[in-house]
Amino acid sequence: MNVLVTGAAGFIGFHVSRKLLARGEQVVGLDNLNDYYDVNLKLARLAQLENQPGFTFAKMDLQDRAAMDALFSKHKFDAVINLAAQAGVRYSLENPGAYVDSNIVGFTNVLECCRHHSIGHLVYASSSSVYGMNSAMPFSIHDNVDHPISLYAASKKANELMAHTYSHLFGLPTTGLRFFTVYGPWGRPDMALFLFTRAILAGEPIKVFNNGQMQRDFTYIDDIVEGVVRVMDKTATPNPDWNGADPDPGTSSAPYRLFNIGNNNPIMLTDFISAIEKALGKTAERELLPMQPGDVAATYADIEDLIAAVDYRPQTPVQVGIDNFVAWYMEHMHQPNL
Repeated sequence: MNVLVTGAAGFIGFHVSRKLLARGEQVVGLDNLNDYYDVNLKLARLAQLENQPGFTFAKMDLQDRAAMDALFSKHKFDAVINLAAQAGVRYSLENPGAYVDSNIVGFTNVLECCRHHSIGHLVYASSSSVYGMNSAMPFSIHDNVDHPISLYAASKKANELMAHTYSHLFGLPTTGLRFFTVYGPWGRPDMALFLFTRAILAGEPIKVFNNGQMQRDFTYIDDIVEGVVRVMDKTATPNPDWNGADPDPGTSSAPYRLFNIGNNNPIMLTDFISAIEKALGKTAERELLPMQPGDVAATYADIEDLIAAVDYRPQTPVQVGIDNFVAWYMEHMHQPNL
């Protein structure tokens, strides 16, 4: 297959690209290499991909409509995995325009290119953040998600709605994946595991929001990648039982699907920190802080639909995943350019 992976120099995009290359696919990796976090880390990921046969890099912005159309015309993709986005809940309070530009305008261009170039399947990143004010646990794709509490979450919900429109109007098969707190080697420096590890090693206090009384469905990167690739291989199809009088938000009469990809095992933040301390052999100094705007107290993924569709259940224990991250961090992050 010839697959476009957007956000290929990002955390998840890098790992997905590497998985596809390992099984022999041709991968075009698109990334604009923006400076939301240290570009050197993105370049280091990219260097790993460029060492593998079958990889082509395209430095490009999703907002560049003409360049995107030219890229699709040149490569004749079989499938597209859209992982490029402006990420981060808290940053969306500071720079909302970045989320509109990347996550709305950019995603529109992805949809348009997929439509006009007859792409066989578009798989795109959504987020557990779309559940917003929902309190019924575990979060289900069959529940309504109309009350986001950050612009980031709203932009991801918008992506799901936009994808459905293209599936309905143009028969474009689309599958949205709601990721739950992804962590692991080569992760983002603005995420908790990276921040905590760096601070603990430096003897600095870590910021623990909501006094540590938060739960997250921490999901190891390899589990996320396996889910993404399996879903890509299973093209979205219409649900013949879908009924507009009692609409199911997770499926449609169009070739449209949504799935949660989470560990299905929420972990208390304090326990997550303890696992980092164990891996590092050091105790953290904790600065307890209140809940931050845009944050939710808990996430917990219902993954029954994922299991039924692609016969896969994420299963990496948190301590194993954190040990793997710490081993990577100790090997790579001492380098001066990172």
